[in-house]
Amino acid sequence: MNKSAQAEDQLHPNPQFGRKRWLDLCGSWAFAHDDADIGRDSGWEEKADVFDRQIIVPFPPESRASGIEERGFHPIVWYRRAFEAPQWSGNERVILHFGAVDYVAEVWVNGHFAGRHEGGHTPFRFDITPLINKDGEQTVVVRAEDPPQDVRFPRGKQDWLEKPHNIWYHRTTGIWQPVWLEVVPRLHLTDLHWTPDLPQARVRCEARLSGVPKKPITLRVKLASDGEPLAEQSLLVADSEVIFDVTIPALQHGTYKDHLLWTPERPNLIDVTVTLEGDDVDEIETYLGLRSCEVGAGHFLLNGLPYYLRLVLGQNYWPDTHLASPADDGLRREVELIKQLGFNGVRIHQKIEDPRFLYWCDRLGVLVWEEMPSAYAFSASAVERLSREWMEAIRRDKSHPCIVAWVPFNESWGVPHIAARSDQNNYAAALYHLTKALDPSRPVISNDGWELVESDIWSVHDYAPDGKGIASRFHRQEDIDAMLNGMGPARRRMILDDRERGNRPVMLTEFGGLSFLPKRGDAWHGYATVDDAQAYEARLADLFGAVLAAPHVAGFCYTQLTDTEQETNGLLTAAREPKLPFETIRAILTQPAASAPQEQIDAARQVARAAAGSSEPIE
Repeated sequence: MNKSAQAEDQLHPNPQFGRKRWLDLCGSWAFAHDDADIGRDSGWEEKADVFDRQIIVPFPPESRASGIEERGFHPIVWYRRAFEAPQWSGNERVILHFGAVDYVAEVWVNGHFAGRHEGGHTPFRFDITPLINKDGEQTVVVRAEDPPQDVRFPRGKQDWLEKPHNIWYHRTTGIWQPVWLEVVPRLHLTDLHWTPDLPQARVRCEARLSGVPKKPITLRVKLASDGEPLAEQSLLVADSEVIFDVTIPALQHGTYKDHLLWTPERPNLIDVTVTLEGDDVDEIETYLGLRSCEVGAGHFLLNGLPYYLRLVLGQNYWPDTHLASPADDGLRREVELIKQLGFNGVRIHQKIEDPRFLYWCDRLGVLVWEEMPSAYAFSASAVERLSREWMEAIRRDKSHPCIVAWVPFNESWGVPHIAARSDQNNYAAALYHLTKALDPSRPVISNDGWELVESDIWSVHDYAPDGKGIASRFHRQEDIDAMLNGMGPARRRMILDDRERGNRPVMLTEFGGLSFLPKRGDAWHGYATVDDAQAYEARLADLFGAVLAAPHVAGFCYTQLTDTEQETNGLLTAAREPKLPFETIRAILTQPAASAPQEQIDAARQVARAAAGSSEPIE
């Protein structure tokens, strides 16, 4: 198996941890529903004749693109696929990867049990070397169980009712991210995490191996920018985990380093080659972004400087494929649309997004708030499930420079009595601290919207229908104080337990939700409505104008990017067509913000630079 097994231009399913020897297993699989749950007892893992349908993986069976498109309650589904045995030597291993399977997956290879994984949004892998034959056809069978009405596990926006209602959508059952094989050395790298330390001109590397070396072996790291070497370091590794710092001398130049730093305006990525030189060489081609993100003095700080956040709420749901992406170019296009509209970031709502989307955010320059899909009941099992899956998500994603905030909870979903019950309050606070323990380099919002416990950002959801409503709560500091110390726009307490607000920023992290007035019989959910495009433009200008004029608000997140099923409040239709010209929307939301005076200066400088024919971003 070599690179020619894939299309030459095919993006690796996990671009930040890609190897050259991998084989895509997406495409046509045999498929069967198992509503009566008889498959295990009947030995379906060894039977081919029970698989009476074909499905296109990785599209969920509820979706049109899967070829199944059955959206009722089907709690258990089975998949089967044949594949040719890859070539591997006696000192190599064959790894079977799944990007995500919702919710519990059990896997067999050639009739032998390979393993089990619980968690519908995070990746897993099995070493299947002992289960496959050297030659000939192999089979992989997957059983996925996703109880449609169980609200004690993380499900995000997937509806527990049979048909979508309110703000919840059709379900995504089973395989919904790529499946692939990889050939690796017996001792190989399993994780690489990068944490920049700009003041110290270095980056910290955390590496995990598949086991403990029999004797110390060399790990070599090379960093380069546009082909020019930046740093190289080698060290001996004698354990299965190692943490070390790599000094980057070029970062020590106090006034000439912006060309190395990552921002949305200039998304510079540092090319990294990591080589584990054991009995067989394991080499990873990856990248990192040199940037810092933190809060201070009432601002969000990017690379130590105030940076005004213009985020859009992304459901990242497609009509034909649901949570699954239509293709890699669909993910790239989604990122391009965000930038084309004028936003500098996206809050991915109730979804752990495909790593390829994060790759394009890294490469094209879009900030990301990563948010955990919610459960909708509080119990010991719900705590265990969500905490475990959240840790897996952070482990997968914490090296992406685009991610600048973690959001464990949204609007008290899963902790409905957080203001009255100490156990739910402690749970949210504990997840905040757990997140900070796993990644102290980013802000964490404990419960986005209201009823905040420990939090680095005071985030507010306010669906005022016009700019006047926004201004009444956000233009004067005393009005902001009254809201944060009391009840918020959604009739919920804002900050619980009289916590000190400190110098943490205030952000309006959901607002807008504007849609056209629905026609009789339309499935609709939204907030304010207008009659036509002219009124739509005027109302958008009114809402954004009020937010941008707020001198004590450090950023916003507009609801939302696209129409999604009955939520028809997107700036784009479900087909990704704009409701107003792109340049009109961009002009409305990119006006300089009152809380970021530097933006006014930058805007004036940019006019002069454009007149001089320069397209370089302002430093």
